[in-house]
Amino acid sequence: MNHAKDQIVNLPNLVSFIRILMAPVLFYFALAQQPVWFIGALMFTVFTDVLDGFLARTLNQITEMGSRLDSWGDFVIYTTMAICAWILWPDIIQRELVYFVIIVLSFTLPVFIGYIKFHTFTSYHTWSVKIAVVITVVGYILLFSETLDWPFRIAALFCLYAAIEEIAITLLTRHEHVDVRTVWQAIEFNKKNKQ
Repeated sequence: MNHAKDQIVNLPNLVSFIRILMAPVLFYFALAQQPVWFIGALMFTVFTDVLDGFLARTLNQITEMGSRLDSWGDFVIYTTMAICAWILWPDIIQRELVYFVIIVLSFTLPVFIGYIKFHTFTSYHTWSVKIAVVITVVGYILLFSETLDWPFRIAALFCLYAAIEEIAITLLTRHEHVDVRTVWQAIEFNKKNKQ
């Protein structure tokens, strides 16, 4: 983490902020019952999630503020995706309710448990969450475009694993850390703190 460049205004943070601003756009398309426009806006939003990390690494602008802004943007968009899915496709949600609930709990419980322990929102960016997000977005689009349903069900399992890992990181660490990629890294933090 380059704290010398821990600035608020930079290009990656701007992209993350744009992602947060896409939430009202997604709600507009959902409430207007425009599923095609909603999916298009969602794909742009997902692109901004990939772009902010790429820009941060490429421009050497990886900052703690940027990591937190990225996590806040993710939480806002995943929450928006869940609510908008209920608005646009209530019949599909009813049919896939168990998987839908697993995914929703998987991205909310780790955040709340982290907040209860550290009094701040955690920003781990684990590899398991990154993989789960990719599979979930693909599964979400395939499910709600009524192409395939099984990728969404598989996504629920990946999300569950990612949530368990994030909760374990929170429970294992004494102090809140940013960008903890795996539970094994959290264990290493604990070993260093004991020395």
